[in-house]
Amino acid sequence: MQGGQSHMVSCHGDHHHHHHHHESSRVDENHVARRHRHSPYPMITVKEAVSKVLQEAYCLDAEVLSYKDALDRILAEDVYAKDPLPPFPASIKDGYAVIAADGDGLRPVLGSSTAGSEPSQELTSGYCVRINTGAPVPQGADAVIQVEDTELVKEGDDGKTELVIRLLQTPVVGQDIRKLGSDIEKGQHVLMKDRRLGPSELGLLATVGVTELLCYKVPVIGVMSTGNELMEPENEIKHGYIRDSNRTTLIASLQTHRYPVIDLGIALDSPQALLDKLKKSLGKVDVIVTSGGVSMGEKDLLKQVLEVDLGANLHFARVFMKPGKPTTFATLDFEGNKKLFFGLPGNPVSAMVTCNLYVIPVLRKMSGYQNPQGTVIKVKLSSDIHLDPRPEYHRATLTWKEDDPVPMATSTGNQISSRLLSMYSANALLVLPSKTEECPLLKKGTLLDAILLGQVW
Repeated sequence: MQGGQSHMVSCHGDHHHHHHHHESSRVDENHVARRHRHSPYPMITVKEAVSKVLQEAYCLDAEVLSYKDALDRILAEDVYAKDPLPPFPASIKDGYAVIAADGDGLRPVLGSSTAGSEPSQELTSGYCVRINTGAPVPQGADAVIQVEDTELVKEGDDGKTELVIRLLQTPVVGQDIRKLGSDIEKGQHVLMKDRRLGPSELGLLATVGVTELLCYKVPVIGVMSTGNELMEPENEIKHGYIRDSNRTTLIASLQTHRYPVIDLGIALDSPQALLDKLKKSLGKVDVIVTSGGVSMGEKDLLKQVLEVDLGANLHFARVFMKPGKPTTFATLDFEGNKKLFFGLPGNPVSAMVTCNLYVIPVLRKMSGYQNPQGTVIKVKLSSDIHLDPRPEYHRATLTWKEDDPVPMATSTGNQISSRLLSMYSANALLVLPSKTEECPLLKKGTLLDAILLGQVW
């Protein structure tokens, strides 16, 4: 572990290794009897692991985007209004544009101003112009009186035109008129740098005419599974094989967060196969996420390939947590660019939990998020939970009762880390402390932290 090197990291990384030009892997996989019986990597806490991955993550450069392609992106510049809103004095009501000084009483109707048209004539004293909501107020008019405060006195052309109306109220200057720039002034600062662009922000950009903008790029992620026992889900099952589900789950999870993902397929458990797959992929992606191949099995060769063949800086390979103890994180320099590597455990639930705890926050930071970590809320336990010696990230479903602002957290059942059924209904991870003699379990109704997983339905 070379953690001390990691503090000064630029966009292009600080580790200039060139081992990746070797064609053949230099990892020896044959001396099974000499494999480590215990992990040589120091155990670190979840807090230290989160801190390390975020410290090594870097914000990507900015790119110019059309506002139509910018949903969920982070602004890399301040945005100013090109034009005022409204761009002309506009009527708030359906009614008549008048001159307030004329008072109430009779008014001949000169014509009309409708939304989307230019008023044809200037209003002169003693007259009025029929007007629609949102339409430009004619020159000379200084008030609008709503149709409800008028009555028709004379019509023409078989009721198709209004000739004379009576004002039943005395208008006031400025009444029912939105002034030029009353919502947004020309040149006004409308969106701050580092703002996430949701539907309302995109609507605002359209309103002020800013159709091209500078946003941070989003990282491209390669997702790979490792294991000789894995087969593609489409295939008929063979003895000794299992279908690979982790890639599907991880890719969908990343796509839910709108990240571009490249499916790198399945790599066999041999140093050469792993090296070839990684070298082929590193030029296309910013981050590689693998699952499997990082535990204590005799074929778990990934860490060796990373360090020996690719000259990677392995920041950690064991975390004091359940599930996810063998989670691995490394950085390496590839053709002058810093690449981030996550080796997640092969158990499906461990992979999902560690993806949410470590990978998603890193991708958010790379995309320009100022607060990249998941949202934490307080929840109440719906039943007793027995604690583990390791701090546990326990999958749960949140529900709200009408009379209680704090949601109830219900365990999704058996928490064995290969049990994907415990994940499918989960929308939160309960942050459970380590078991102690004084506190072997948490009682029903206990208040504790939960990390939200995506959207809560």
